[in-house]
Order: sequence, then structure tokens, then C-alpha cells
Amino acid sequence: MADTIVIATENAGKAAEYKARLEPLGIQVLTLADFPGVTVPPEDGSSFAENAQIKADALSKSVEMAIIADDSGLQVDTLNGAPGIHSARYAGNHDDAANNEKLLKALANVPDDERTANFHTTIVAVKPNGKRLVVSGDVRGQILREAHGSDGFGYDPLFYVPSMKKTFAEMSTAEKNEVSHRGQAMAALLEQFPTWWAED
Repeated sequence: MADTIVIATENAGKAAEYKARLEPLGIQVLTLADFPGVTVPPEDGSSFAENAQIKADALSKSVEMAIIADDSGLQVDTLNGAPGIHSARYAGNHDDAANNEKLLKALANVPDDERTANFHTTIVAVKPNGKRLVVSGDVRGQILREAHGSDGFGYDPLFYVPSMKKTFAEMSTAEKNEVSHRGQAMAALLEQFPTWWAED
């Protein structure tokens, strides 16, 4: 399975974004869902890069294949960068609706022009021989007062991108891939991927 890479996620939405980028290169994309019983350790690092590294290294040891892991988070300016690395567990679990509800409550009294935020992704790719590739991406936006759109996942329905005049949840997969933090990181990954993939 030399032309196969495993994405360290069970999130179908995230997996679809990777497949859209990597499968045209002839790379088969698998996820944790293809490896029942294989788990990754808690994301207890102090940065997005550390968390992605933890997942990539652990999964690489378990399946002995090339791995891509990422860690993403929403950094709200008026909340001093929160929820940040705790984005997925902001409300205490991995419940998107609960996380969004907590965010809206935290910003209830914040004026519209102060509801600015950054979405960040760090991607770590690692091969069984230990060679790794680290890239990142960011996108600026604004947190709306209510959800808009039904696609996407996580904070997508609340994150409005002014240049697109849409939230992530209102965008097509192609539109989101073009402007999102993960899309930016993936573009950086794909720019370096062919050379890295060909290396021994």
C-alpha cells in the first residue's frame, strides 16, 4: 500500500476534504475508521503543532504507514485566542452544538465589529521512516450571532468569511477548500508533498 496515506481522524467531513485533494494525485486515503481498535492518544500538547505531532507519531507506530494528522482551532480575538487548542472540547466534549452554544454565550455582549477571529490548522505528515512535513494555514473571519448554513462541521455555521460573504457552512466543498484554514494548509502541503512523498 505504498500509495496510501492514513488521515488521523474519524471525522467524515475532514476526511472528505483530504480525499478531494490527495486522491487526484493517485493517493488512496484511509482514516481511523478503516482501522477498528486503533486509537490516538489525548491531544494534550500546548500548541496545535504539538497536538498534530502527538497524533501523527502515535498512529504511525500503530499502522506503520504514512500518516497525516492535523490540529485546528478557532482563535477569537476578544476571548484572548480561546477556545484555541481546546476548540473541539470547548464545552467539555466533542459536541459541535454544545461548543457553538458556549461560544455564542461567551460573545453575547460583544459588538459585531469586535467578533473577529482566526481559524488555524497545522498539518503534520510523517512516513514510517520518520521523515516529516509540517505546514500550517490561517483564515480570518467573524463570529455571527446565529448559525447560517447546514454543511461543514464544528464552528463552520458561525464562522463568516467576508471575502466570500458566506459562512463555512454555506460554502460548497470547493469554495471551502479554496479559502479555509485547512485549505490553506493543504495547499502548502500539496506544494511540498510530491517531493516529500518521493524521498526515501
